[in-house]
This record gives sequence, structure tokens and C-alpha cells, in this order.
Amino acid sequence: MNVAEHFVRELERAGVRRVWGLPGDSLNAFTDALRHSTQIDWMHVRHEEAAAFAAAAEAAVTGELAVVAGSCGPGNLHFINGLFDAQRSRVPVLAIASHIPSEQIGSGYFQETHPQELFRECSVYSELIGDPAQLPWVLEIAMRTAIEKRGVAVVVVPGDVFFATAPERRQGSPIAAASPRVIPAAGELEAAAGILDGADRVTILAGSGVAGHHDAVLALAERLQAPIVHALRGKEHIEYDNPYDVGMTGLLGFSSGYRAMERCDALLMLGTDFPYRQFYPSRARVIQVDIRGEQLGRRTPLDLGLVGDVGETASALLPLLREGRSSRHLDESRAHYVSARKGLDDLARDDGRGPVHPQYLTRLIDELADDDAVFTADVGTPVVWAARYLHMNGTRRLLGSFTHGSMANALPQALGAQAVDRSRQVIALAGDGGLSMLMGDLISIGQNKLPVKIVVYDNSALGFVELEMKAAGIVNFGTELENPDFARVAEALGIRGIRVEEGAGLEDALRDAFATDGPALVDVRCARQELSVPPAITVAQAKGFTLWALRTVLSGRGSELLDLADTNVLRRLLG
Repeated sequence: MNVAEHFVRELERAGVRRVWGLPGDSLNAFTDALRHSTQIDWMHVRHEEAAAFAAAAEAAVTGELAVVAGSCGPGNLHFINGLFDAQRSRVPVLAIASHIPSEQIGSGYFQETHPQELFRECSVYSELIGDPAQLPWVLEIAMRTAIEKRGVAVVVVPGDVFFATAPERRQGSPIAAASPRVIPAAGELEAAAGILDGADRVTILAGSGVAGHHDAVLALAERLQAPIVHALRGKEHIEYDNPYDVGMTGLLGFSSGYRAMERCDALLMLGTDFPYRQFYPSRARVIQVDIRGEQLGRRTPLDLGLVGDVGETASALLPLLREGRSSRHLDESRAHYVSARKGLDDLARDDGRGPVHPQYLTRLIDELADDDAVFTADVGTPVVWAARYLHMNGTRRLLGSFTHGSMANALPQALGAQAVDRSRQVIALAGDGGLSMLMGDLISIGQNKLPVKIVVYDNSALGFVELEMKAAGIVNFGTELENPDFARVAEALGIRGIRVEEGAGLEDALRDAFATDGPALVDVRCARQELSVPPAITVAQAKGFTLWALRTVLSGRGSELLDLADTNVLRRLLG
């Protein structure tokens, strides 16, 4: 057995079913070993960045190790953006990065890089196998580290080492994730109960760490009579069947979430590393619970930090809390949420005046999608509308580049999610900028026989960048996109393509696409000037929007841009 064959055997024993990537000469031994595998499929893509995003999505959906493999130099270097996303999303991915011939390392050889150093910042483990004797140990350490630390592990292998004879070693048990129980010490739990019992208005901020602990968090909210605000990555895990839900806060959120946090006198953070410091309450005492101690206190000053699993900690804390609390803060927060939610829903209508409102488009996607659909959303305006208009129910999933914030994630993540289960509906909410950045991997849909559904938010602009320019008082420049007819592009690639110019035909087009037995793409011409305003407008932002409006008029572009703007939002911003 050579080194490449040993790799494949160990991946099979760990339950790996797919390897994403592109072949190349330095990877030949590995791809040849895969050719003989009856358990692992080679998932060919047209760009290695797409492979990394796809593997990360697979890992997110399954919770298990996913794998990418790429050839030396530029080949595996293309992984880096997708691997950064996987690392920051905390999903287990193994990257197999082949290298130039061993004897050439350090000579400036053709395509030479130093992958073990390049990938170190976006990984929990990165190591070069220079001698076949390292193989069993390095590979096992890499896989275990990726699984237990929930991140990226990189194994770098020179092409000649793949062909070398693998060393003998007794096989251990197949690599699988452990399930430890992590609970704060009794004294720490009592201190947390003291802070919470001493507060009149408690608010819970829930992040992705509440996954799998829905009922435990709701029981805590019931005892505390606390509204639950969620961060974007917590949306799919806590929003559904939740009588304490008051929406999301942050740049993509809306006013009720911001208000529930700002008016509390104690904030309980559960499994969240919500990054935007300006949205934390200014006067409340703060308790943070996280399984990773290094996360504590990174975003706002803490009164108490607890290292623990969210579900275990919530269950242990519950009997220590007093009963019979007033529901006034919860009732007020919920009433505000109902009002704010109605305001958002009122915007999600077709006004019959040309390009489709993206709010209306997203509402229809939400209504027509399957109960267990997987959504992927491009960074930018699609993720704004997904955050506000997609409803989670405990079986739906929402994936995106929510921490790394990379463009072009929706299409390749949809590939990864769909490969896990070809019978499950997967819908990519793709921006026109994001889709065109990795558009070559539309071809991967057909090559891998994946029935992905893609909805393109086609507003001919880098919409979120334009919004940021407006907030800074800058006239939009360099953000215009001259797009093809994406539906015709899809048809040329063997994908069902539908073009929608106005709202009247949108629902039928989406129904048609979602019912298609195979992949489909709906290119929707969307209104360009939709302002996705954050819940708290700062003086600087209001000033910026005012300057943008004045400068746009003076630049001679007023009729082009301002007439299309949402006048109600501008009126709010400009007073």
C-alpha cells in the first residue's frame, strides 16, 4: 500500500463519502487511489475555491468531516478563501494539499509555495509530511483536530511522497467526534443566578452555540421572562416555535432586537461571538456562556464569563433561578417586535412598478420552499433579505459566509449541501456579483448531477457596497455591473433558465423552477435602490446619507438613482 492508498483507506474508515477538488500532476497518486474506492466520490469543480466552500457546506449540513484535495502551488492556494470561511464558521474540513517534488523544495521550483505556512492562519492544524513514516500520525492528528476543534486541518504531501510505500502501523478505531459534557463550576452558576435574579429586565442573545439546545434555552427564557434576540448564525437554531423571539439585532437586524438589548439591565449571551460592539447594551450587566473560554469578553466587558456547553449550562442554571418574575420587559419587547415585523412584512409586496422588490422575492421563496429546504445566501443584500424574510422551523437550514463575509459563497455552498442529499431541496439566494465571481462552477452542477435551484438577485450592482458608500456620504462609483441574461447562460449549460422582469410573473416562475426535476436558475430583475437600514441609525450614518443624496444630485446622477430610492426610508434617515 502506498501513501495515497493509505490516505484513502483512512478516509473511508472515518466515514468520508466525498472529496472535492481539481486533479493535477502532483495529486496523481491520490486521485488514482480514489479511482479504486467504492465508498468515496470525486466531486469535480472548476475552481478550488468552490471546492472549499462546497466542503464547508457539506460539513455544516452533516456535522461530519468533509475533504478537499488540490494540486501544488496555485492549485491548493485557490482553496484559501473557502478554507478561511470554513475555519471561521467552525466546521470540520480536511484539506489535502499536494506539493512539489521533495528534492525541489526550497529551490524556487516551478509552482513552489510553502502551503503549510500559507494555510496556518486559516487552520487548527497544518503540517508537511516530508517522510512517509510521519503519515499515520500526522493524518490521524489532522483528522482528530479538525473534528474536535471544529476547524480546518491541512496535510501537505509532496507528489513523490504519495507514491512511497506507507509504513506499517496497527490500526486504531475509526476517527469520530467525542461528546463531552462541559458545565461551569457550581460557584460560577450560583454567581450567574445571583446576577440574573437581581435584574428586573433580562434579555438573552443567542448565537450558533444554541444549536441542538432549543428547548433548554426556551425553558431558561420562560423562567427569566426574557425576550430572545438572535445573531444571524443563531437564526436557524432558535427562531422557530419561540414565543420569546424578538428578532435579530446588528447591521442586518431590525429595531425590536436592538431595543430588547438596549433596554435590559442584564444580558445573557448564549453561544455567541456577535462582533458588532455598537449593538451591545450600554448599561447592562453581562454574562457570557461559551464552550470556548478564549471567546469570553472579546466583544463587550463582562460581569461573568462561563465556560460550558449551552444546553448543559442552561439546564444546570435553571433550578437556581427564582420563579414568579414580572413579564413586563418581555411583553413590551414582544409588542415592539410585532410592530416591527409588520413594518417589514408590509415592504414585502409587489407594487407592480417594474423591477421586483427583493423583499417580495424573498417572501415568496420562503412561502414556496420545502419545509426542510437548505438555503444558501450570498454575502451582501441577499443575506439581508434572507435574515429578515426566511422563516426557520427546526428542519430548514440557512448557510452563508456569515463570519468571514466572502462574496460568491452561495453557489458553491449549494453544491456541497446538495451532494449530501440529492432529494432534498437546496436553494441558493445568489447576488449577481457573487454568482458571476465563481460562475464557472455552474458547470459543476451538471457534471455532478446536482439538482440545485438558484435564484439570482439581479440588480446590476454591488448593492451592499453601494449602501456602505451612501452611509459614508460617497456617490456610488465602480459598483455598476453589466450582466448577461443569467437565464440564457444557465440554459447554455444545461440548466433550466427562467428570466423574470416584473413581479406579476414571479410566483409562477419560482413554482416552475422549484418543481423542475433537475437544476434550475431564476434570474430576477430586482429594484436597485432598496435600502436595508440597520435598526439603529447613528448621527454619522444619517449625515452620510444626507451627503450622499446632495452629492448625487450635484453630480448629475440624481434622476438615475434618487428617483429609484425608497423615499420612506430616506425620509426617516433625513428627518
